[in-house]
Amino acid sequence: MILCVLFSGGKDSTYALHWAVFKGFKLGKLITFIPERDDSWMFQYQNVKFTKFQADSMGLPLTFVNTSGEKSSELSDLKSVMSSCVDEGMDGVLTGALLSDYQRMNINMIAQEFNLRVFSPLWRKNQEEYLRWLPKEGFSFIITHSASLGFPHDLVGKEIGEAEVERIILASRKFGFNPAFEGGEAETFVTDAPLFNKKIDVKGKKSCKGDSCTFLIEKVNLVERDI
Repeated sequence: MILCVLFSGGKDSTYALHWAVFKGFKLGKLITFIPERDDSWMFQYQNVKFTKFQADSMGLPLTFVNTSGEKSSELSDLKSVMSSCVDEGMDGVLTGALLSDYQRMNINMIAQEFNLRVFSPLWRKNQEEYLRWLPKEGFSFIITHSASLGFPHDLVGKEIGEAEVERIILASRKFGFNPAFEGGEAETFVTDAPLFNKKIDVKGKKSCKGDSCTFLIEKVNLVERDI
């Protein structure tokens, strides 16, 4: 079965890729939506244009799709993407959805119109266990945006390892936000993963206002692994 991958470059869609490959699926192409609005209902906004480097590191084809960020437009653009996936001979759609019923419902309803099967391997997984699993299994990522009371904003722009994961989990228990960020509490950008042939080095700048911080990526390089 060949899958069309909804890919933001964050930890969840990158994990979904990992899952699909090790389950024997073929990946047709990655689709990255680039919303004009930072409050998109469906798609990640921060730094998504840099998914090109992740795709290059994995040797996978990538298509960018511009979208306004408005509800109706996003759904129309998603429908066009799924139609093109069918035209290109793909059988299913892969997502990194965790808990968002709005996101999952819309993807599933549109996919059904085109007889595409939907695979969301992270759906309803234990959020804390999943977050702990990522650094242990070779996934490296940075926090590119945080927007929640009590989130450890000093971690924005930094690579997240096991110690940082525990800080996030403790803060989530105290302040009540989702530790895996499904509610928009934070966004991520993966810099290394088991499927990457090269690591990704990022440079940028951080800015904060109130309970919101953003790390704007300015420069990206693919780096050879140490032997």
